[in-house]
Amino acid sequence: MSALEQVPSADNLARVEVGLIHHYARNPRRQPNPEYARIKASIQAEGLDQPLVLSQKPGESDYVLHSGGNTRLRILKELLDETGDERFRWVECVIKPWSQESNVLFAHLRENELRGGLPFIDKALAVFEAKALLEQELAVDSLSQRQLEQLFKERGLGLSHSMISKMGYAVEVLWPLMPKALAAGLGRPQVERIRALERAAQAIWIRRRLGDDTEFEGVFAALCRRHDGAEWDIQPLHDALVNEIAVESEQNRQVVHLEMEAYLAGRPFDFADTTFDDPKNGPEKEIESTGITDSEPIPGEAIPEQVPAEEKSTACTHSTGKYKDVGTLRDQLWDRASALAVAHGLTAVIKPLPDQGLGFLLIDVPPQELHEVLDPDTFGLVSALWWQLAASSELTSAPVDCVLAHLDKDSVLYQALASHDAGLLFGSVWTPDPGHLNSQLWQLLNPPDWQSLLQLMESYRSLKRLAFDAGIELWASPGDECDVVQ
Repeated sequence: MSALEQVPSADNLARVEVGLIHHYARNPRRQPNPEYARIKASIQAEGLDQPLVLSQKPGESDYVLHSGGNTRLRILKELLDETGDERFRWVECVIKPWSQESNVLFAHLRENELRGGLPFIDKALAVFEAKALLEQELAVDSLSQRQLEQLFKERGLGLSHSMISKMGYAVEVLWPLMPKALAAGLGRPQVERIRALERAAQAIWIRRRLGDDTEFEGVFAALCRRHDGAEWDIQPLHDALVNEIAVESEQNRQVVHLEMEAYLAGRPFDFADTTFDDPKNGPEKEIESTGITDSEPIPGEAIPEQVPAEEKSTACTHSTGKYKDVGTLRDQLWDRASALAVAHGLTAVIKPLPDQGLGFLLIDVPPQELHEVLDPDTFGLVSALWWQLAASSELTSAPVDCVLAHLDKDSVLYQALASHDAGLLFGSVWTPDPGHLNSQLWQLLNPPDWQSLLQLMESYRSLKRLAFDAGIELWASPGDECDVVQ
């Protein structure tokens, strides 16, 4: 039998020896097909469910895949090597005339679109390879995104100019810096978030006069490379950019964090160019790790003490069905509360209470420097959050002696609680109108912080229910365990 046998049919099929068929060099799929094993098992049992589509470049005797089929061809050759079975040597094919290289690439892109599952970076790289081919075939220096949108549409590939822009950012900016993360499946939503983060950080960099665009691009590139990896998360990159700006500007890290959040949310942010002399309020060095999640202890912060075993013996079933006890719920409250405090400049006014109350306590009003450097909207967010933390720690409803035992006698909070002077407290902490709490807090918190707040409230409710049902006194009686050495 010859290498090519014509098979009379309405579809003008041909049987071709697999040894004469070559993979398409510009195959859009660069990553292994996750369905490879399933497809191989199907072909081994049933054969191909549809013919391969081939083409033949002018002057060549062999064939190249015209539109998809790279995975199926690889499997056929693999099965032939493994089994020697002649049914894998010959395959029915449709032969299409060769036209242009770009048409073949578009045919492969369309086939992958129909079958789905093509990683974002693979599609983006193929789209920009098609762009280069079109520019070469049309003899133009560069095609605009609008022109590409129209040309792609004419070739059966629907891509908006905005999507082409996102793909261009992934290919031209991120692919050289983060190949591991992109190859592992980083998709369009993550690429959009990185792009927004870069724009926000660059705007802050320029606004604070830390250098020109080229200098920022070098910093951004170095941090992207440092945080590249298959198990990728945006938070370490976000934190690294905040730390870098804080160090370069000699500014409070929490202020830079809030400034970044304002830019990402599209809110204006006004600040006074203030340098903090107190080392504990100064910028932090970047943490050399894969990042710190909001449930892990923050370096330099107090770590909750081990809860005594006798207290943890009292337990309940949480509303989610998960086994909970007093110690665990207090730890959860501290984790959530400290994460929110650290993210909003309240690190210095919160402390853990691992075996007392609700697991944590506010020990003073928001730092005065925040009021000096934050714009009214951002300071309103911080103040509203302070009140939420105050309520969740039962700051004003717990036994006063128990609370005062943890406060510095010179603090505004101590003076307000000891004298029962609500006016002194309200005069020191900006208090939002309860009717405007939604706009001050609920709408302005970013999604991760909003989830932390919801989890904080859920843990609070669970601990209070447990204490009521089991008859547990969360706060020690005055004069019993409330005395704390300052």
